[in-house]
Amino acid sequence: MEGEEARAPLLQPRGEAAGAAAAVQGRARQEALRWWVESKKLWQIVGPAILQRIALYAINVVSQAFIGHLGDLELAAFSIAATVVAGFNFGFLLGMASALETLCGQAFGAKKHHMLGVYLQRSWVVLLIFAAALTPTYIFMEDLLLLIGQSPELSRLAGQMSVWLLPQHFAMAMLLPLTRFLQSQLKNWVTAITAGVALAIHIVVTYVLVQHLSLGIVGAVAAADLSWWLVVLGQFVYVVGGGCPLSWKGFSMEAFADFWEFIKLSSASGVMLCLENWYYRVLVLLTGYLKNAEIAVDALSICQTINGWEMMIPFGFLAATGVRVANELGAGSGKGARFAIVVSITTSAVIGVVFWGLILYFDDKIALLFTSSEPVLRAVHNLSVLLAFTILLNSVQPVLSGKQAAC
Repeated sequence: MEGEEARAPLLQPRGEAAGAAAAVQGRARQEALRWWVESKKLWQIVGPAILQRIALYAINVVSQAFIGHLGDLELAAFSIAATVVAGFNFGFLLGMASALETLCGQAFGAKKHHMLGVYLQRSWVVLLIFAAALTPTYIFMEDLLLLIGQSPELSRLAGQMSVWLLPQHFAMAMLLPLTRFLQSQLKNWVTAITAGVALAIHIVVTYVLVQHLSLGIVGAVAAADLSWWLVVLGQFVYVVGGGCPLSWKGFSMEAFADFWEFIKLSSASGVMLCLENWYYRVLVLLTGYLKNAEIAVDALSICQTINGWEMMIPFGFLAATGVRVANELGAGSGKGARFAIVVSITTSAVIGVVFWGLILYFDDKIALLFTSSEPVLRAVHNLSVLLAFTILLNSVQPVLSGKQAAC
């Protein structure tokens, strides 16, 4: 026993210990470098994707802010029309377009560039067909609200607004495929610039129509319609005008090949994402049955607008995760795809923690952007803690959806 203890040194030789420490440091540096490289690739997509989504979301936020200062009823009606009806349909179209992230991302990773243009045209056709099928939900909005027991005055104004939201509805069907087509090729600056320019124009046009021409809610919504179509026009001109020479070869009848399979894939993606999105919209609708419905709808819609604005960050990570995973899978690298998922989820979660703290700190101060009504501000104050934790949880969930869609 004593002989064995004598043969087992208490300390490793200095050279071996130093070598082991150097090996650990080397592995740590290698892992840190790996994270750095993947983060750079991720943020090349995430940065412009977030800027574009925030700018597009801000178009309707600006309209909501102008409408909110017109009165509580106007804000409640806009919330019902934009959050419920447009939100329902947007969730479905967004989910359908996410199928394009997978297809275009894998085609780009496999260097089958010509197929990206075919997938884009196929997605346009499918989304426009479904957008046309969903149109009655806008036209008969007033009747639907009356049918489920909403107040006549709120139903009438919300129905009027929903009809004016129809141009945005079809703009989404065109824009969502365009954005994913460009992002899959890492042409993210195009999407960010077009959205940013449209937002700047929107602020000016909305101010003129609402404040100077006194067109009220119609002016605010019409300005948003114009701005959405400006984004579509900018990206469309870039694509067909020679900005994507490898992936855009002109319109082709090949877009109608495997049409039914594409519809099934897009529909499955649409149902998956919209079910995750719709439960928020139902909450706004249900608050219309509460006592002081206008105040309740206003407060909840403001919280959901703040949540939705911040959600553009994880939605940006959703898009980036879909593209990065699809690129790695298209290139035959399963390990690269898994690592991209880990980096994306971790980064999005850290950002979620930061915004969780900001919401708790600023409480109801952000609501002043949308209203000066004291009852509404108090209601937002009461919801602020729930809002903060909702934002924290939602920082991860959309990214996981991007992983599922890409895989």
